[in-house]
Amino acid sequence: MFLNILAEMARRQISKHEMANYLGISVWTLDRKIKNITGFTVNEITAIQKIFNNKDCTFEYLFKKE
Repeated sequence: MFLNILAEMARRQISKHEMANYLGISVWTLDRKIKNITGFTVNEITAIQKIFNNKDCTFEYLFKKE
């Protein structure tokens, strides 16, 4: 599970619905990807990093498996 993505969403008050819409996927699909049941695409990873646009939100941080 990618808990750091959820933590950053909470810090920025981004709902799962908003994140899913931004990525062009359903909330169900987003949940599966955050739980690491299915993988994120390169385009989705790039979009997530753009959303958080913060030097502290590196790929390694965001996609650290907990």
